[in-house]
Amino acid sequence: MFPFAMIESQNAMAHEVRSALPQAPVVAPAAPLIGGRADRSRRVRAALAATLHRAADAVAPAAACSPAS
Repeated sequence: MFPFAMIESQNAMAHEVRSALPQAPVVAPAAPLIGGRADRSRRVRAALAATLHRAADAVAPAAACSPAS
């Protein structure tokens, strides 16, 4: 596994070096995500967390004794 990783890292480094040459093609930067994917993932995580909390409350064992007694 290690020799493969070394070969791949050398190839990636060579690509980076070639892309910094003066005659290298210019690629426009990617447009930033505005409100789409990030908001959806936040809502999905919140919904999943709420569902897991409800499931944990449903399967939690009942208290056998209360600390006030």
